[in-house]
Amino acid sequence: MELRTLRYFVAVAEELHFGRAASRLYMSQPPLSRAIKQLETEVGAGLFDRSSAGVALTPVGAVLLDEARALLDHADRVHVRVAAAAGTANITVGILGDSADPGATRLAAAYRRRHPGVEIRIRETDLTDPTCGLHAGLVDVALTRAPFDETGLTVHQLRADPVGALLRADDPLTRRDRLELADLADRHWFQFPQGTDPLWQAYWNGGEPRQGPVVRTVQECVQAVLWNGTVGMTLLGHRPAGELAVIPLTDMPPSRVLAAWNRGDANPLIRSFVEIATTAYRAGR
Repeated sequence: MELRTLRYFVAVAEELHFGRAASRLYMSQPPLSRAIKQLETEVGAGLFDRSSAGVALTPVGAVLLDEARALLDHADRVHVRVAAAAGTANITVGILGDSADPGATRLAAAYRRRHPGVEIRIRETDLTDPTCGLHAGLVDVALTRAPFDETGLTVHQLRADPVGALLRADDPLTRRDRLELADLADRHWFQFPQGTDPLWQAYWNGGEPRQGPVVRTVQECVQAVLWNGTVGMTLLGHRPAGELAVIPLTDMPPSRVLAAWNRGDANPLIRSFVEIATTAYRAGR
């Protein structure tokens, strides 16, 4: 059995759909189907039940899935260790805006322990690019926040954080325990530069067109509030300076922390990153 064919099999087994698996693997469906049929011939048994209702694993397929995952994981570890010994193993991580998140701190420590010989390069980006350079090919994987255009990307949610309105401490609205978006309708909000992902801009503007100063960084957002009385959204978990306050917004969905990478990228360091990130962010809940 070739490792490549086993990766094809795992993709189909996880998607339970040949079309989605082909898209995930960046290949057309016919050669994927031929590869699976060849694998079934090699195994001597059917791996999938195909019917009008869809695709399902056979008992033999379920056994092979467990073994294939273990084999591929071992092969990935071998690849990483050999590359690290040769001094060629590296990964570039994009981090959006604020790298002080405790989840990111736990992730960094755990990743260093798992891959001590890997060079980890960090690219911290401002708020104008929620993909942290993924679309431009500047990073291998990103720690970021939704929503944004996910075309060509795979995303995995790590956590969801409630949000609130960021206000100056002397703002009359800070006397309330909670707010709704309608309470901020007549205010100036943060704006991102022209060309910023519209899904990203719309979320941080509460889904409505707004007017206000253009910002690029978290600190510029803070200064816009301090100097101009601008309002905007931030995470409830953030502790602002004494001159600022954060009031919960009851009608806004939480901000989702994601790991994102280019679809079809089989780099084992990325898979390991996502696995470790899932554990690191879960530990903080």
